[in-house]
Amino acid sequence: MALTPDEARFADRHRIAHLATADAEGAPHVVPVCYARAAGCFYFVVDDKPKRTRTGLKRLRNLAANPRVALVIDDYDEDWTRLAYLLVHGAAAVVDDRAEYVAALAALCARYPQYGAMALGFATHPMVRITPLRTHFWRAATA
Repeated sequence: MALTPDEARFADRHRIAHLATADAEGAPHVVPVCYARAAGCFYFVVDDKPKRTRTGLKRLRNLAANPRVALVIDDYDEDWTRLAYLLVHGAAAVVDDRAEYVAALAALCARYPQYGAMALGFATHPMVRITPLRTHFWRAATA
């Protein structure tokens, strides 16, 4: 499913989303992720920021057991008439196609110059694709 133009603009103007995964038993796990949109999907890469391990991350183990995810992108303001969020329910998968990986990495590097200083690679840094299945976009009523 494609995002509406308003949803796409909202997603593109934000820098961080929160990714919710669940393990095979349904135990939730939520982490912030840097993301980019390409070809109608959201992507994030397991980068070089400090982690115990790249391939053994809880989010990747959860995705292997249960590919259903939620991604939340939100605005918070003390003025509650400015609150807004985009909730994306999707199906996640580790990218196993090199060309798709390269295209998604280019989109991520365009949004986050920090990635340009990292030696991110197909064989060493897993990339995840989230295909949106349904969305919910909410904005507070403005006065």
